[in-house]
Amino acid sequence: MVHDAELYTVAPDEVVVTFRTDREASVTTRVGDREVRTEGRHHSARVGGLEPDTEYELEVEGAQPSELLPARVRTLGRPAGRLVATIATVNDVHFGERVCGKLGDLDLGPVFTTEPGETPYWEVTNAGAIAEIEALAPDAVLVKGDLTSDGTEAEYELFLAAYSRLGERLHHVRGNHDAVLSHDIAPGHFSVSIDGVTLAVLDTVRPGIERGRIDPEQLDWLDQTARATSGPVLVFGHHQPWNPASREREEHYFGVNPDDSDALCDVVRRHENVVGFFAGHTHRNRVRRFEAARRIPIVEVACVKDYPGAWAEYRVYEGGYVQIGRRIATPEAMAWTERTRHMFGGLYRDYALGSVSDRNFVVGF
Repeated sequence: MVHDAELYTVAPDEVVVTFRTDREASVTTRVGDREVRTEGRHHSARVGGLEPDTEYELEVEGAQPSELLPARVRTLGRPAGRLVATIATVNDVHFGERVCGKLGDLDLGPVFTTEPGETPYWEVTNAGAIAEIEALAPDAVLVKGDLTSDGTEAEYELFLAAYSRLGERLHHVRGNHDAVLSHDIAPGHFSVSIDGVTLAVLDTVRPGIERGRIDPEQLDWLDQTARATSGPVLVFGHHQPWNPASREREEHYFGVNPDDSDALCDVVRRHENVVGFFAGHTHRNRVRRFEAARRIPIVEVACVKDYPGAWAEYRVYEGGYVQIGRRIATPEAMAWTERTRHMFGGLYRDYALGSVSDRNFVVGF
């Protein structure tokens, strides 16, 4: 029997559906007249060769249509012009974590940990993400924070040892977990240039606390970086910004504080070539659009270490870009992330998964 069938990825040329079965099984997934057959208990059915901006019938053998598995799917449009850059991002990889599902002092349950003799779950999920990104062969890879669980140098060395497989295209910035014990793990802002595309990476961490900030020096740097190029600028950081349209200003907001978020939006408003802000931190897939920031996508991408086990692909064209949500598809990683989908009193799936359009979308220039 098929369980938890979810349309996860919709790209201009492919669709991916994930699900599990009670036992080892062979299951056919059809998109229009194309089909793939997957084997095992944990399935990631990737159907390629599709046309952009085209509606197709979608069917998974043994599964009924649902809110998460629609009977029809429309592929994303493809921006105009040539493909100029491909970028992959991950966040919240949490090397060294021992318990999954804890939320401060709250006991919502269930929590999970690696059993004796098993490979640590963070090692399993990150190995899957690295292998998939390596197969994609992007121009740049960005790990946007929470590289470690407790911010120890030993955990940071584990992160570097694993992700060094990706070579010089790898870039990373710290998250709040990385600045608990030390201020020396991956601090600072920087930019990466790829064929006219600029990745502007902010350090949003306030050492010692979970909340974020963007100091005036970095905002001035971002302003100058955007002014110095006519090409698209994609901005990345660990923490998500506050929505300036919110009626109440929460000074203890879990992301970037309201004042700094306002200032960030001011920079975005001044520069038409700033085309998106991409964060992690919240462990969920979500997109918001602020009037104060020209309605560019303000994105959060779910974590690597537990359900759904996510990373994101960006294809930047001359006329726009596409975000493509990816779920780590190695059987070992899916076995773990399926275990963790019901954390936090059974609420985690609906919180972390987001909608198809939170994970996959197109932006034109």
